[in-house]
Amino acid sequence: MKAPSSPSLDRGTPLPPVAHARFSIGDVVRHRLFDFRGVVFDIDPIFANSEEWYQSIPAEARPRKDQPFYHLLAENAEASYVAYVSQQNLIADHSEEPVDHPAITGLFDDYADGRYRLRREHRH
Repeated sequence: MKAPSSPSLDRGTPLPPVAHARFSIGDVVRHRLFDFRGVVFDIDPIFANSEEWYQSIPAEARPRKDQPFYHLLAENAEASYVAYVSQQNLIADHSEEPVDHPAITGLFDDYADGRYRLRREHRH
């Protein structure tokens, strides 16, 4: 018997390709195109937002859905907010500066070596 070429949930329903996250929870990252940075607080292995949100991105800048997407506690010069960003649009932030977001203390303890440590009660 020949093994199937790709695993499936049931016969005829292929699984999505395995995507490897480049960043981890607590990492400080910077957007590749826009002037903001943030700390990763959750990761979706593939796109998991609404189709309306996805379609609101101009077609020429729209990222692929088959890659990790990161939830960030983000900041720019004017505001703090939550961002949802594709892996292709993020780079590591090497500034060694902490992120100034009001929600950080609720999720993270310490900032050291360019990353935050998740609070004990949020670890599994």
